[in-house]
Amino acid sequence: MAHPAWVRKVFSERDLDDIAAAIARVERRAAAEVRVHLEERVAGGDARERAQAIFHRLGMHKTRRRNGVLVYLALADRKLAIVGDVGVHTRVGPAYWERVRDLMVGHLRAQHAPREAVVDALGELGRMLTEHFPRAPGEGGGELSNEVSAE
Repeated sequence: MAHPAWVRKVFSERDLDDIAAAIARVERRAAAEVRVHLEERVAGGDARERAQAIFHRLGMHKTRRRNGVLVYLALADRKLAIVGDVGVHTRVGPAYWERVRDLMVGHLRAQHAPREAVVDALGELGRMLTEHFPRAPGEGGGELSNEVSAE
């Protein structure tokens, strides 16, 4: 997928490949679906509301176990949100999503590479998802693409 120029100002193609690989690692261990979505600006101004709208537009609420998680970043606005479907949210609650968001913000404020912030957040999400949704032997997966989406 060719990403817009505003994405390439922040993430190289290798960064995007590393993020997709991190998603694949999560989904090999956990029976869950994870996506990363990038936008230049937050439509409407509220990152959490926009992330929830994108979550539904990407069909993440249609997973079999209602265990999708979306990491959303509005690059130019410097806003982000992490949202999970009801199957995940009921197990971890809102404080967990805030903690993962704060982990990402901490990386970014420390001027770590944005790729590192996303990959580390995916690692944390993977630990939680593996605990609550371990993949059973022979269980299929990959209902949704691992590729970073952008618009």
